[in-house]
Amino acid sequence: MTEPYVKHTVNQNIGTIEFFHPAHNSLPSNILSKLAEIITKLGQNDEILVIVLKSGGNRTFCAGASFKELVSIENEKQGKAFFSGFANVINAIRTCPKFIIGRVQGKTVGGGVGLASSMDYCLATQYASIKLSELNLGIGPFVVGPAVERKIGVSGMSQIAIDANTFFSADWAKQKGLYADVFETTEALDKAVNKLAKELCSFNPEAVKHMKHMFWRGTEDWDELLMKRAEISGRLVLSKFTKEKLNSYRN
Repeated sequence: MTEPYVKHTVNQNIGTIEFFHPAHNSLPSNILSKLAEIITKLGQNDEILVIVLKSGGNRTFCAGASFKELVSIENEKQGKAFFSGFANVINAIRTCPKFIIGRVQGKTVGGGVGLASSMDYCLATQYASIKLSELNLGIGPFVVGPAVERKIGVSGMSQIAIDANTFFSADWAKQKGLYADVFETTEALDKAVNKLAKELCSFNPEAVKHMKHMFWRGTEDWDELLMKRAEISGRLVLSKFTKEKLNSYRN
């Protein structure tokens, strides 16, 4: 696999969304836009009763923001537009009336942690360690922060956000509530994801819809909140500190 993609399939009332990017499943604007679009589309499809979100490949689940796109941002408008892509995906998951299962097969960084935190139910392998690296770049996990905080609490979120150079283990993430369970192999993970998805298909869709609304109570302002956070990140990515840090990595 060398070309980026976002694809989806529907099988026995289960909608599966898969994204891939050769740069460790990073998330440029076009993939973020496609993810938000497909999540919304499948949520409106009455044939689909549950959604599984996964990434391609066997190693990294998601490397977060596209480095190539970060270094190309030249003004605040472009910065806000890029970071709002993460906001749109999180809000698409939040407002989708179906439960979304996250399948995390490997390491996840930055925006990928926000993506995993947004899932209604997230399963992972023992290799699925997490890192919020944004502070190291002079930015901060502003857009994904509310989703991460909602899932693992202020204490857990602040710990990984401040210790921005450290990968926290999958077991740590499970203890904090990000992962519902952790498996030794990808095969065991897939078996558990499929089992759960089939079970969810046997439940009353109306009950699921109301439960989803209940679980996300208190996030009704996120359309506005996450866009404000995108503005903050969009300004900081233009700072001298961040530009120098990004250039040091590029060189």
